This record gives sequence, C-alpha cells and structure tokens, in this order.
Amino acid sequence: MKHPSDLRLSALKTAYSNGSLTPRTLIHSLCKRAAALNPEFNLFIHLCSEEQLEPYLAALDGKSPADLPLYGVPFAIKDNIDLAGVPTTAACPAFTYVPERSATIVEQLIALGAIPLGKTNLDQFATGLNGTRSPYGACRNSVHPDYPSGGSSAGSSLAVALGVASFALGTDTAGSGRVPAALNNLVGLKASKGLLSTAGVVPACRSLDCVTYFTASAAEASQLLALTAKLDESDEYSRSNPLWNDGSAFGAIRTFRFGVPRQLEFLGCAESPALFAAAVEQLQALGGEAVEIDFAPFLEAARLLYAGPWVAERYSVAGALIEQQPEAVLPVIRAVLEKAPDVSGVDTFRAQYHLQALKAICDQLMADLDCVLTPAYPRPVTLAELAAAPVQRNSDLGYYTNFMNMLDYAAVAVPAGFMANGLPWGVTLFGRVFTDQYLLSLAAALQRQTALPLCGKRTLDAPAPANPARNDRARVVVCGAHLDGLPLNWQLKQRGGRLLEATHSSPDYQLYALAGGPPFRPGMLRVTEGGVAIEVEVWELPSSELGSFLTGIPAPLGLGKVQLADGRWETGFICEPYGLAGASDITHFGGWRAFLRSKANR
Repeated sequence: MKHPSDLRLSALKTAYSNGSLTPRTLIHSLCKRAAALNPEFNLFIHLCSEEQLEPYLAALDGKSPADLPLYGVPFAIKDNIDLAGVPTTAACPAFTYVPERSATIVEQLIALGAIPLGKTNLDQFATGLNGTRSPYGACRNSVHPDYPSGGSSAGSSLAVALGVASFALGTDTAGSGRVPAALNNLVGLKASKGLLSTAGVVPACRSLDCVTYFTASAAEASQLLALTAKLDESDEYSRSNPLWNDGSAFGAIRTFRFGVPRQLEFLGCAESPALFAAAVEQLQALGGEAVEIDFAPFLEAARLLYAGPWVAERYSVAGALIEQQPEAVLPVIRAVLEKAPDVSGVDTFRAQYHLQALKAICDQLMADLDCVLTPAYPRPVTLAELAAAPVQRNSDLGYYTNFMNMLDYAAVAVPAGFMANGLPWGVTLFGRVFTDQYLLSLAAALQRQTALPLCGKRTLDAPAPANPARNDRARVVVCGAHLDGLPLNWQLKQRGGRLLEATHSSPDYQLYALAGGPPFRPGMLRVTEGGVAIEVEVWELPSSELGSFLTGIPAPLGLGKVQLADGRWETGFICEPYGLAGASDITHFGGWRAFLRSKANR
C-alpha cells in the first residue's frame, strides 16, 4: 500500500474505524519506511522485527478504536527508555542491557493500544542537545541537511518529523525534549517533573529527568498527557497530577499575561529577533498582555546545571564505565563528566542553597504571570559549527532550556516560524509546575493563530475547544464586601488574589441587602424576570487557596456559577433563596458600591 502521510491520532482512528486501514498494514509499512530512511538520518538504533511486533499487534485482535484510545497508533521510543526484550543502549554499546520489563510509560501506552516501532538514536547517555554525539551515527535535521536534528532525543524527533510515527517518547533534563522539537517543526512537551513516570528510564540526572512527548500538534500532546499522567509507585520521583491539570483543563484561551525576557539573547542571529517579535505579536493577538521580566536569575540557575553537583549526578550513571572502560564513552561525554569526582558534599549543598535562592526569586517573578515566552534556542547551529566547537555550540542551543527542570517548571516547545533557508524555528512557553494543560492550550491556540504547515503534510483540523482553559489559578466573581478596597477584600489578597477585571453580570440578576449578620451583607440571585446587570469584579487566586476561602463564607451565601455580561460563566458568590427572608431589594442601584454610597449620603 502507499505509505499514509497522515498519522494524526484522529486520522488513524477514523481510518481504522471505517476499515480503510489496519494496524498490521500500517505498522509494517512504517517499518519499511523507517528502514529506508535510516541510512541517511540514523534515527533508529533498533527497529522492531515482525516477530517482535506481532505480540503487540495480536493484542489488538478483536478490539477497535472504541475500546482503546490509542488503538494501532505507532510510536517510537528513545533508547534510554526500556522496551521489554529489546536492548537498551543509551547510545553506548558497552552499556547495553536487555530489560525484562518495559518502562512504566511504555507499558501504559501499549495498554492503551499503541504499537512500539523501535528504539531511537540519542546523544550518548542523553548528554547533549544536538544529536551528533552517538556511535550509531549523527542525526541530521529533518528539513535542512546542513543542520543537526537537535538532541539528545534526536531520533525520536525525527521519527515524528519524517512521518514514521504518530508520536515519540523522549527525555528532557536540560532541553532534550524541546530543542529537537523546535528544530524539526514539532511540539515538544516537557511536562512537570514527576508527572510522567521515569521508572525504566536510564537516568541522566535522576532528580531532574522528565519523559517527553514529540507530536505534530499541541492537541495531540494534551491527549497523550491526559492518558498517561498517573502516579507510579515504582517511581519515587512520581507526583500526583492535580485535578486542575487533568485533560479537561485543555481549553480555549481568553486573556492572559505572559512574561518576555528583558535581556533577550540571539547570539548574533539575524533572523531570530524578528521571528520572536512576531511570536509575541501572535500571543498578543490571542488576548495576551506581554510583561517584561528580569531574566538574569533564570540564566543564573541554568549555569548551575553543568557546574558541579548535577554533573556528579550524571557521573553516577556513567562513571563506573568511564573508570573501567574509558574508551567506551565518547570523548566529548567524558570531557563533560571528568570533573564530577572532585565535587564534594559541601559543594553540593552550597549549590542547592544557591539554586533555592534563585527559585524563590524566579517564582516571585512568575507569580502574576500565566506563562513566560522565550525562543526555543537563540540561533541554530550548523553541523560544521558543531564539529569545530562541539561544547560551545551545544551550550548555545541550551541557552533558554537548561534552567527549566532545575526550577521545577513545566514547558512546551511549539513551532513559530521558518527561517529563510527553510529551517524550522520555535518558541517555548513555560509556567509554574502542574500548568501543563494550560500551556498546551496556549500552544494549540498559537498553532491555530500562525497556521503553519505541520510536519509530514499533516493538518490542524481540530476546532478550538469550547471549554475555557484552566491552570493553577481559580477565578472568583465577587459582588459585595470582597470588592477591591472594601472591608473583606483582604481575604482575597491574603490568599494571593489578583484583580483581573471589573465588569458586570449578565442582565439576569437581582441584588439584595440581607437581613441579620454583618451590616449591609449582599446577596445576588439569578431570576428569569426583572433582572439587571450587576457590577462585579473577577479575581484570581491560587486553586490551593480556594477551599479555605469557600469554608469561610457564611450561609446563606456560597459559591456557584455566575454568568457575566459577555456570556461566560465563572465561579462566584450566589445567595440561597431562603436567605432573602427580610432582605431589602437593592437591584435598582446596579451594584454594591452604589448602594453603599447611597447609605453614606443619608
């Protein structure tokens, strides 16, 4: 059969459902395509044979896309992630072992119906951002032969970009899931640390490592994350996903504030500044407010990654092999790790204290932002430049990525343009931990806004979600004493609340001054007749604080859904009808402030 170019999750589901395609036909076709591409791109270290694929395909017999969310979906696995019965090399032949069990994330995907095609090439021991540090061959860019694929998840990015897999698994410690995504016109999701299990993953830095997804679209990454963000008891670094970050948090973007580094660095690139400025404009067109931030503390945190303790953490994996068989490890990797044995416990704690101080500063800078926008890399580097100065040019690629896991943030790389020579160019959206689905919502909106062509001739066909996107902040509509400057407003500000907008409800409410309790207590009631638009404010506070705020609200008031003038519904103060006994109807004032002014003027 002709190789299908459209490997979108939705397209495969449709093709399988209507019988125009079968998993066996597709998977065998893709393996042939991968084998044909491998001599040029070196994307796979191991392609599964027909015998190795058959158990996965046989498990789908008698099932359908209605039974399994990822029925027959082909995916590739970075070769530092275990697939049972297939060698794991971490791009080091002397390190090779054959696992009896697959990594947790691989087991999850297979149970959902996905089919593993094989193990992809990487920078040895996941140490590098360029994709050329492998004894299995350098990985060139999917679009331009003079550039690298990016790494360390080199082959995984190529598997998706070249139309061999619907998605691929990578890892990201310092940018390995974002740099290759940007260089190959892909979405690269580096979820919050611990959100995706790393059990069965060869560590780079165990305390920092993340499993990543490479996809053509942010919507697909959202779907995959929602399916696999599960607490794993076999991974001591695994963390529960808060409900505000589940699959339903992926949604439509309204207004938001995004940080932009005041100190932008493009390392002399002539094209990147204009491409980044265009990305800022695209986010503003989506309703974003750009806010300049001091980026120096983020960059200072990035410099800690290769300056002591975390290099020693890398050495804990490869060190024994370096000591016993130094020639088995590439010289450039040995050069990165050679100072690790000299790192002392004192050095380690000093670095941790320094990092914690920087995190406190960075967290404060991000407290009132929904995300931060940066270039994915300052400028692309050519294969020739990497050969001439491998360490420095590799470091250049990580300028905007190395701090992310150090500071415990979520991030997603998203395509944002193409350079004059056709090379893909991208940006990164990053935010507080466990705001992954919100970041993916922004990335999806940006993809729709830019309407850039996707890899593999795929298209964006999913409409904008109807539900609003959610993050770790909750919106609350207030109409009375919690209004800005009024006596109970401190209850919001004490919890980190921030005023988003002063607006009105829809014209469907009546306002009452309730009897009893504190003087002049308001009650807002939705009615079918005789309602007006009531003056309200929309505040935002951390979701973790919403419970304590709710428990402090006295009866007959409570939190429910309030419709605003523009038609949207938000959580806000409502009044139980029984509480209107003895209340005074003050609807004609149109709001609590006007009512208070009338009382003051008497």
